[in-house]
Amino acid sequence: MTSTRERQRAAARARLEKEMAERAARARKRRQTQAVVGAGVVLLLVVAGTAWLASNMLGDDSGTDNTAQDANTVQCDWVELPEGERTPQVKDVGLPDTQQSKAGVQTMTITTNLGPITARIDRSAVPCTAGSFTHLAEQNFFDNTKCHRLVTEGIKVLQCGDPSATGEGWRETDGTGGPSYRMAEENLPADKRPPYPAGVIAMANSGQPSSSGSQFFIVYGDSPLDPNYTVLGTITGGMDIVEDVAAAGDDGAFAQQAGGGHPKKEVVITDLTMTNA
Repeated sequence: MTSTRERQRAAARARLEKEMAERAARARKRRQTQAVVGAGVVLLLVVAGTAWLASNMLGDDSGTDNTAQDANTVQCDWVELPEGERTPQVKDVGLPDTQQSKAGVQTMTITTNLGPITARIDRSAVPCTAGSFTHLAEQNFFDNTKCHRLVTEGIKVLQCGDPSATGEGWRETDGTGGPSYRMAEENLPADKRPPYPAGVIAMANSGQPSSSGSQFFIVYGDSPLDPNYTVLGTITGGMDIVEDVAAAGDDGAFAQQAGGGHPKKEVVITDLTMTNA
């Protein structure tokens, strides 16, 4: 009997030891599985964190491009004329984009019946004015318009850019036309003497702030104007054309108002373009 009980106890201990060994093995396997999964999660978090950090510190391609684009553009506020101020001399060709580039240089080519006149435009100095001229040129705004005013004493300028200065003969309204919007002045030469030297191309305005439109003037002799007019750029070719027109004189039509008159030697803009230099 004793021997039988001992054998039974031994068998029970063996089964217990086997069961405990199997439990221990299963526990080790669970721990190994959890360790692998945990390591995978940690690795995933590390990779995700590294990607987030790189994205925020360096930016992705699109983010970098947007930042560069924002740094090279400005917001331009176009002032639309109320309906009541849109006279027959106003030519509505829509508005330019509000976002304009302030990077790069453009060449303005004014093709006239007397030959081409070219100017260099630095967009960093006049981003909104350059953007406006680009828009107007694309709309053929200046085509077949006359340079309506010449002043040969004092300020020495040839003024152009009025869309109403067209057709045969001159009209009393010549010099009052423009687009259906106005813009703020830029690049004012307050620290320059003279403010408007020969060879400058600048914007005409009504004398009020933010009244620049499409009219511009080419300075062919140092002009002591007050520095209230946007310096658009510098003439690079065709000054001999302007000088020949000035030498022919004007008809004095504006002598009692702003000065000067219609040029006796007619200047007609057949095309105006703005191209990247």
